[in-house]
Amino acid sequence: MGDLLQPWHILVLLFVAGLFLLPAILFVLSMQKALKKCDPASVTLDPAMLWLCIVPFANLVFNFFLVLGMAKSLRNEFNRRGIFVADPTPGQSIGLAMSICACCDIVPIVNLAAWIAQLILWIAYWIKMAGYSRILDLNPPQITATETGV
Repeated sequence: MGDLLQPWHILVLLFVAGLFLLPAILFVLSMQKALKKCDPASVTLDPAMLWLCIVPFANLVFNFFLVLGMAKSLRNEFNRRGIFVADPTPGQSIGLAMSICACCDIVPIVNLAAWIAQLILWIAYWIKMAGYSRILDLNPPQITATETGV
């Protein structure tokens, strides 16, 4: 019994924690990168708050705020720049489905199916947000004479 927690057990635990933590950190950084491309007037979500996505159980609630805030911020920025995007709420439908599946992760019996669905939707949401971020890169904001002070 005394040898229950060996040094290699700790290494395995750190590896497994890193396996789940690293993608979450990269996800948050990707979302922050997209928000930083937006004008501060367009942003409805504090980029620092995105780190709540990593906090267990708090992320179940915050995911909804993330999805709604990202959709509104991106919509505001697309409107400001005059960029047409077919989705009136960018990424919101996939993001809400992802968030609902995340909440279902804690429900017995359906949790495995919900976790698999959430993982797939999370990846799809991440890809969609990265795509919107690239659209912002391809369409830089136009600087007008009023913004330059002329």
